[in-house]
Amino acid sequence: MTSTPAPHAAAAFTSIDDVERLLAANRYLADRSLAVSIYLAGVLQKPLFLEGEAGVGKTEVAKVLASGLSRRLIRLQCYEGLDVTHALYEWNYAKQILHIRLAESAKSEAATSLIEREIFGPEFLIKRPLLQALDDRGEGPAVLLIDEIDRADEEFEAFLLEVLSDFQVTVPEIGTFKAQHPPIVVVTSNRTREVHDALKRRCLYQWIEYPTVEREAAIVRTKVPGIARALALEASSLVASLRADSFYKHPGIAETIDWAGALVALGSTHLDDQVVAETIGCLLKYQEDVKKARDSGLGARVEHARKAAVGA
Repeated sequence: MTSTPAPHAAAAFTSIDDVERLLAANRYLADRSLAVSIYLAGVLQKPLFLEGEAGVGKTEVAKVLASGLSRRLIRLQCYEGLDVTHALYEWNYAKQILHIRLAESAKSEAATSLIEREIFGPEFLIKRPLLQALDDRGEGPAVLLIDEIDRADEEFEAFLLEVLSDFQVTVPEIGTFKAQHPPIVVVTSNRTREVHDALKRRCLYQWIEYPTVEREAAIVRTKVPGIARALALEASSLVASLRADSFYKHPGIAETIDWAGALVALGSTHLDDQVVAETIGCLLKYQEDVKKARDSGLGARVEHARKAAVGA
């Protein structure tokens, strides 16, 4: 049985307030519940499983933690067909073949046996993201981002169980690599499919919602220099109205920030029907959604957004 680490053992944070300050200093405005989950993940040395709609800031959590803690960010982008070779390690076959050819002059059986052992040594091993995060000798703990785990196959999920439980993995030819200082692990999912319970049980879980209009406007103001408070509120209010409708793909926070930047670049200080119609492609990425938004009355959405901003 794996023992629970003592409180604050090798912890990255001293308090929840410390987490909130770190996030704010790196321009990430988080709910208190997310700060609590990040704090506990650091103290208990447990992976943090973040789930939510695309574009709500899950991946950004890992980036901010790496930046705020001055740690390496090691990212494993998941996709269908991802296997151990691309996630953990592989052998440098070209280097192995070159070593064998250089040693071909040694014809004795003992020399041949020595060559076979040599070519499966650490110097011929290519470390992929998971092994880079676990083999932390000399480089200190990292932040490991396992991004969009729901895109990977269930077989890969099963492989991750040992890594996330014990922060170790075995390379048969060399031995076991165990992290001296477990990395902060952030696992994200857009919930395109359900992730197996066995993986979730090894993590602390946090669902990230879309922010309120006021919070999203505050996020926009931290990310888009020079934007007026009124325009940030109007833009966030209009995006909220789009999310409340049945579009194929709703705009995320990243799209709101991009759109706000476009509005500032165009010299807008308030929303109007024309500029929204001309820039709607910053928010909606499918032609069917763009057409539906234009046909459903953008003018009414703009008017509602402007009134909401006045009342905020």
